[in-house]
This record gives sequence, structure tokens and C-alpha cells, in this order.
Amino acid sequence: MKALPILAGATGMVFVGGSVAVSGHLTGAPLFTVQALRYGLACLLLLVWAGWSSGRGSSVSSARRSSGRRFSARWSFAARRVLRGAGLLWPRGVEWLWLLGVTGTGLLLFNVALVRGAAHAEPAVLGVAVACVPILLAIAGPMLEGRAPASRVIAAAAVVTAGAALVQGLGRADATGLAWAFVTFACEAAFTLLAVPLLGRHGPLGVSVHTTWMAAVLFGGAGVLVEGPGAASDLRPADLLAGVYLAVAVTAVAFLLWYTCVARIGAGRAGLLTGVAPISAAIAGMALGGPSPRPLVWLGIATVAVGLALGLSGHRRTVDRERAPAPPPPAAAAAAAAAAAAAAAAQIL
Repeated sequence: MKALPILAGATGMVFVGGSVAVSGHLTGAPLFTVQALRYGLACLLLLVWAGWSSGRGSSVSSARRSSGRRFSARWSFAARRVLRGAGLLWPRGVEWLWLLGVTGTGLLLFNVALVRGAAHAEPAVLGVAVACVPILLAIAGPMLEGRAPASRVIAAAAVVTAGAALVQGLGRADATGLAWAFVTFACEAAFTLLAVPLLGRHGPLGVSVHTTWMAAVLFGGAGVLVEGPGAASDLRPADLLAGVYLAVAVTAVAFLLWYTCVARIGAGRAGLLTGVAPISAAIAGMALGGPSPRPLVWLGIATVAVGLALGLSGHRRTVDRERAPAPPPPAAAAAAAAAAAAAAAAQIL
């Protein structure tokens, strides 16, 4: 049963890694506008899936029709109706801050850091920065979930990071490039860690929906300010096709798969699966006509596999130990035994 969330997380990382080649086709496109369209489309797809899976798709349509005339004045009421019809919950209180953190760092700033960092560092530098994420998730993830980090998972994360670094290779960068690489690393980790407190109430689907519509709003506003309202007209057919792929596979599908994995096996172990992304990128590049991977790349792939086996093989036993009720302390056990004996004596008398 635990193999399903692991497979979900690995599949999500395969889509993420394969997106590297697709994103290369968007280098000349207006960045913020493309991303706004990408996340907007992904949010619509997720809402349709939510409505269909909850068996109340008609409720979503009726909510939209009944609220359409009042949306400009009471947009939050209409949004609540849509979410309720899709079986999703409206954020409340501090959840807004967590969602804004996920969206602002893991989506908006992360994409900006990749673009700006590429001007000062070779892609391998940014890739190695992302490859260090498993170590941080292995330490901080369990702490956010109220558990102590597992030394075995931390060791496995170090192995996965080393293997991913071999796959990516090393590159050159100036001081600015190294700073953007650190921002990339922090944002990639924030995408998972800041979502942990939200998964309990909203679930993977709810977190995916809320982060995508917020990302569409943020990227849309940035696109209007930086690129102008007519930037969408500059998009070429190839840009639109790449954006659709990113919206469907890398956002709607990958987000849902990834957050499902995090919710089921924890952020620490899920972080190990990020090592699949550079492997997928290397294989996708070769499939698209690139050169065959060097021997070091194959060594890196084998190292990542060893790290995954080390960190995930004992998952079921570790979870069982974590979920098992702790034995009562000796004093409490003695008091309970005395109470039981007194109750039995009273019944006899």
C-alpha cells in the first residue's frame, strides 16, 4: 500500500525533470505572462477534477451561474460556493500565510531565481542547489510534523544529494549566481515544507488548487506591470504548446501527485524522491536528441538508487513504530494496576 504514494511522488518528479527541456522553448517568451496562463489553466483543470471526483460537478456549475452577477462585488462568496461545490475548503486564519508562502516562494520567486540565476551561473550550479533539498527536508520535514528526524533518512538524503550532483555535474558561477542558487534551493524546499501544515485540513487537492490560483494572480499582476497587458499576443504557437504541457503535466498532475506523496509518507522521505528529477532531465535530454550520458552520470543514477533504497526500504517499519502507542511509564502502570485491583475487590465485596 505504501508503494502507491512513493510511486506518485516519483512520477511527479519525472514530470518535473522532463520539463527542463520544455522550459527551454520559453526563453524568448514573456515569463510572467506565460506562467500566469500556465497556473490559471492548471487551476481550472484541478477544479474540474475536484468536482468530478466528489460527484458534485453540477454544483460547481450552478455556483458559478448564481454568483456570476455578483462576482465583482462579492468575489469571496462566489469563490466559496465554487470550492464548496468541488468538495474543497476555503482557507482561514493563518492558512492564508502558509499558502502565500508556498506560492510566493515555491512558485513565483523560484521561477524568477531560475531565470535570473541562469544569467550568472551554469545550469549545473542551480541543479546542484536543488539537489541539496532532500537533506533539508529530511531534517525539517519531520520537525514540522511533530516527529524527530530519522538518522537513516538523513543519511539516505546525503546519498541522494551526492548522486544528483553527479548527474547534474559541476558548473561555474559568480557571486550573484551563487546567491540565486541559494534562493533556488530555499524556494524549492519551501514548496514542500510550507505546505505541510495545510495538508491535514485541505488535502493534496485543496493545497494544489489554492496555490495555483494564487500563483495565477501573482504572475498575472507581475505580467501586467513588467511585460504589459498585451504580452499574451506575443506568444508563439510553440510557447502556447509548452505552456499547456507545463500546466497539465508539471503543475496540475505533478502537484497533486507530489502533495499526495508528502501527505502519506511525510516530507522527509518524500524529499528523497526529488533525486528522480535530474535523472528524468538527463534521460529526457537524451530522448530529444541530446548526447548519451557520461559515465559519471550513470554513476550518479546508481547512487541515487542506493539512497532511495536506503531511505525508503524501512518505511513501513518506521511508520509502524512512530504510530504505535507509547508504553505507559512505570508509575502510571502501577497506579493503573492498583486501581484495577481496587475495582475488582469492590465488586467481590
